[in-house]
Amino acid sequence: MAGVLTEKQLAQRVYNALQAGSCPLVEGLHLHETDTMLQLLCTPSQHRTDILAWICSSINPNFASSTARSKDPDMLTKEMAMLGQELILCKADDLDLIRGDASARRQLRFLEQLLTLVPGCQTSAAHNVDTEALLNELFATDNLPHLTQMLRPTFDPWPANIKALRKGNTSSCQKTSQEEGVDVAALLQSTQSVLEQLQSQCEFLTNEPQSPGVFPPNALHVAARDLQQMMATFGRVYETNLRAYCNRDPPNFSSEADVFQRVHRLLLACNTELEMLSEISEASVSMSEEVRQLQTQPRYWSGQDKHTLPDQLEKLTRRYGDFLTRLQP
Repeated sequence: MAGVLTEKQLAQRVYNALQAGSCPLVEGLHLHETDTMLQLLCTPSQHRTDILAWICSSINPNFASSTARSKDPDMLTKEMAMLGQELILCKADDLDLIRGDASARRQLRFLEQLLTLVPGCQTSAAHNVDTEALLNELFATDNLPHLTQMLRPTFDPWPANIKALRKGNTSSCQKTSQEEGVDVAALLQSTQSVLEQLQSQCEFLTNEPQSPGVFPPNALHVAARDLQQMMATFGRVYETNLRAYCNRDPPNFSSEADVFQRVHRLLLACNTELEMLSEISEASVSMSEEVRQLQTQPRYWSGQDKHTLPDQLEKLTRRYGDFLTRLQP
């Protein structure tokens, strides 16, 4: 596990990254002492503010077109803090970090994280090698004869004693290679038979549909890079917003939990009674509607004529009265 970098090492990394990104504010400085780099990057000054403004403008081109920041230094500081909050690198009220009043390590970490978002800036710029230039120089026209001589030498580079030893060991090496080839073939054959036996025993391997092809390396690289970015984002969110909540003590639950259980049972009983009352009300409304229809809508009671219930009752009352009149002497 790599050790923690010192403030001077961080300052050198940030300064090298600015040079790799062609920052015009560090061109021509030619700083070689880490103390001078640390003073440039962590001491409040107009030069440091201009460097930070250049970084913000490289990340967000709209930042460079802002006219308010050129008039008021405090407004410029607030705008850079807001950009840092949008990038989840600091808070909007971390003005001391923008002005250069925070600790040197915190300032350097902030600058290093910002430079990772600037195209062309890399913290390892001091160790980078221009591969394309190296290849162009290697395969230049003047160097082609040397490459040909290296690939096809005119003289055998082996000394005389090494040649004799090499010729004497050729036959034994060939025999050893043949024996090893036979052993490897036998091992492959036994492994193949074991695999076929396992495949016959595992039916799910033969019944499965054809699996898709292996993911290409570039897809795995993109997925790993996305995962790294998400983990880095979560780490910054945890450090800035979630750490204070995660370090709190767990709440103390009351020992009188049976009170809530009794209240819950009473609420369930109350809900049941309310549902019963609602069903009774619906049944009463339905019965009232049925009685109203009996009283108002004509129906076939007897015979071929329709009558309402009151008319039918009146008719039955008259017939009953006539019947009683006939029975009297």
